[in-house]
Amino acid sequence: MTLESLVLTLVKSLILMFALLTGFAYLTLFERKVVGRIQVRLGPNRVGPFGLLQPLADGVKLLLKEDIVPAGADKIVFFLAPLISVVVALMGFAVIPVGPTVSLFGQTVPLYLTDLNIGVVYLLAVGSLGVYGIVLAGWSSNNKYALLGGVRSAAQMISYELALGLSLMGVVIITGSLSLVDIVNAQERYPFILVQPLGFLLYLIAAIAETNRAPFDLPEAETELVAGYHTEYSGLKFAMFYMAEYINMITVGAVASTVFLGGWRGPFNLLNGPHWLILKIAVFMFLYVWLRASLPRIRYDRLMRLGWLVLLPLGLLNVLLTAIGVLILG
Repeated sequence: MTLESLVLTLVKSLILMFALLTGFAYLTLFERKVVGRIQVRLGPNRVGPFGLLQPLADGVKLLLKEDIVPAGADKIVFFLAPLISVVVALMGFAVIPVGPTVSLFGQTVPLYLTDLNIGVVYLLAVGSLGVYGIVLAGWSSNNKYALLGGVRSAAQMISYELALGLSLMGVVIITGSLSLVDIVNAQERYPFILVQPLGFLLYLIAAIAETNRAPFDLPEAETELVAGYHTEYSGLKFAMFYMAEYINMITVGAVASTVFLGGWRGPFNLLNGPHWLILKIAVFMFLYVWLRASLPRIRYDRLMRLGWLVLLPLGLLNVLLTAIGVLILG
C-alpha cells in the first residue's frame, strides 16, 4: 500500500467514524421526536432551536454522571464489554459502498473504505461479534438479571443469524459475488427487492431481532430483567451500549439498502449518489422507530419459535427457489 492510499484510507475512516457517531447522536433525537408525534406530543424541544442540541446535552449529562462499578464485578471485562460493542458496530460499515467512484484533486476516489471479495461474509462475521460485548457485560456485572439478559441475547443472535445469512444468499446466488460493490453494480437495471421480496422480508425481521430492537428487545426486558445486560452500567459506559445499538441500526439499514434497494443508485439511475443511500437508510430508521412505538414486546418462547420454525425454513426455501430460478433462466 502506497503512502497516498494509506492517507486516503485514514481520511475516509475518520470521515466515516464522524458520520456514524453524528448519525447516532441525531438518531436518538429523531427517535424521540417521531415517538412523540406518534403519541401526540412534541418530544424534545427545549435545548437549542427545535431541540437540535438535545443530543449534545444528553452526552454532557452522561459524561458527568457518576461511574459506578459493582464491588463483585470483573472490572477489566466490565470496562471492555461496552468498548467491544462500539468497535464492532463501527467495523461493519467498512465494506458498504456509499457512492460511485469520484475524482477529487485529480485522483480517483472510491466512496467506500474497502471492497472485500467476501464483503457479505465479513458483515455476518462482524455482526456476530457484537453479541460478545453484551454477553460479557452481563457476565462481568455479577448480577443474575444482567447475566440472563446477556444469555438471552446470545440465544437470540444464534436463532436469527441463520435466517439473516440465508436472506442474503439469494442475492449472492443471483450476482455470483460476495462483494457489496459488485452487488450494487448488478442492480443497474432494477433493484433486487423485485426478485427477492421474500429475502428482503426475512432480512428485515431478522435484522430487527439482531439489533435487539422492539418488538424483539428481550435482552433488556425491564418487566423481567430490570434492564437486562446493562443493569449495572451508568454514565459513559451505559451510553456506549446505546451508541453500539444505534450504529448497528444504521448499518442494518445501509446493508438492506445496498443489497435489496440498489444502494446509492436512484430510481432509473437518476442523479446517482450518496444522497440516495442516506435517504433509504432514513426510511429504515423511521420504520425501526415506528415499530417501537406501535408493537408490544413479544414473549421469549414465541421469539425463538419464530426464528427456528418460521424464518429458518423460509430462508432455506428462498435459497432453493432462487437457485432453481437461476439454473432455469441461466
